[in-house]
Formats: sequence, C-alpha cells, structure tokens
Amino acid sequence: MQSDTGAFSDVDALPEPMFDVLFGVLRAMAEHPEIQRVRRTAWEALAPQPGQRLLDAGAGAGEVARELAAVVGAEGEVVAMDASARTLRAASDLTPAHLPVRFVQGDVRDLEFETGTFDGVRVERVLQHLADPDRAVAELARVTRPGGRICLVDTDWESAVTDGVPADLATAMRDRLLSLAADHHNDMGRTLRRRLVRAGLTAVTATPVTLVFPDPASAAVVMPFFNPAVPPEAGMIPDELRDRWFAEVAAAGERDEFLAALTIWVASAVRH
Repeated sequence: MQSDTGAFSDVDALPEPMFDVLFGVLRAMAEHPEIQRVRRTAWEALAPQPGQRLLDAGAGAGEVARELAAVVGAEGEVVAMDASARTLRAASDLTPAHLPVRFVQGDVRDLEFETGTFDGVRVERVLQHLADPDRAVAELARVTRPGGRICLVDTDWESAVTDGVPADLATAMRDRLLSLAADHHNDMGRTLRRRLVRAGLTAVTATPVTLVFPDPASAAVVMPFFNPAVPPEAGMIPDELRDRWFAEVAAAGERDEFLAALTIWVASAVRH
C-alpha cells in the first residue's frame, strides 16, 4: 500500500475507523475470485521455490507474503515491505509466528537492501500510484540477484467497461474515474512490459488478465465506483450523478443485464 497521491496518500494518518475500512477492503479484494486469478498468473511468473529469499513490495494485508513463506520454508525468507507502518502491524497480526515473514517499512523507490539480495521480487498494484514508477522498477531490478525473477502486477484502468446502464451515464462515470488524479498512471498495466525492457531486463513477458464481474456486488469489491458504501466525501462519484448511477446499476443487476470488466496485467522478467 503505497501512494504519492489520492485520499490514502498517507495511510498512517487516517482516523482509526477509516483505516479499518481500508484494511477490510484490501482483505476482501484479496479474497475475490478474479483477483485470485490475477495472483495465480503472477505466482506462475515469479515461480517461488523452497529456500529462496523473496521481496513482496507493497505487501498490504500480507496474503501473498504468507503464501510465499509457506513455499520458501524455514530455509528461506519473505520480506513483506510496505510504506505504511499501520498496515504492516495489521498484516503482522494476521501472520502465524512459524512463517518466515519479516515485515519492513520502506519505499519501493529507494530500497534499503544490498544489490542482489533477493531471488525474486514482486510488486502488485503499486506502480500506478507513483510519480516515478521507473525508479521503482530500477530499484527492484537492483536488489534482485542475477538470474532472479521480477514480477510486476498492475491495472489498466482505461480498460474499464460497463454494460447494462445507459451509455451516457457509463461514459460520464468512466471519464470521472480517469480524471480523479491527474498524475495517476491509469494505463500502468499495459506499460509494464516496456518498463522492464527499458530497465535492461531479459526474458520479458506480459500477460493480460481480464476480470469479469456479472453483478454489481462482485464488481463493487474491486471497482469502488460500483460500491454505494463508498462515502460521497471520497469524491469518486459526482454528487449530481450519484443517485442515478446507483439506481441504474442496481436496476441492471436486477434485470441480470449488468456486466463490468477490467484488465490487470502481469509482467515478468529475469535480471541478467
């Protein structure tokens, strides 16, 4: 969980109730079957092995770090890094003591690890929030040993589509989504391959995973502008469109005509 911009740019400064909501959202999203599909693709790209030392940058609630730790075993280690100390504490509380996970606060753009420290590194849905994502990619490459693997996972928000609601309303909401943060990288997912190539990495691959949501409740877990529980103060939905938007979304769901989709990309490479 790391961001230069947006409502959650300083997670540690959030009031306790709002932090609890955000952390709950992270956990619910991680359990969603479509996010699980993305993570299975990323798992295959990272290819964790027993005894490895791995970095999960932007570890959030720590689900992936715990799964990786179960594979690397006692002879290995997973470093779960996040910019938010509160998030790390909450993730640590969920982690059994026997798992070899070490929680570290840090900045993916300025990693405090020696060159070639890790057998593999991963970062999921973090780069889209950074003003200088290529600096982060360079740092991830630096701390990976020669022959080690790098896995990047991120969203292409420009791929978001909706069906079942009036076209003018869907267009207005999509335009709102893409304009929420001027310096947010809405196209990050599809740029991952290029960024790895420019970082001088080899064996670069890029795999799109299109998430499909056949009902509003499913979409709301991953795409917050479908979630009526998101408060108006978040500024995600224009006040003048809010009532109509959620009424049309609900009606489409009741007619079984709702559909939303979003593509998340998984890119991987090897440090030579």
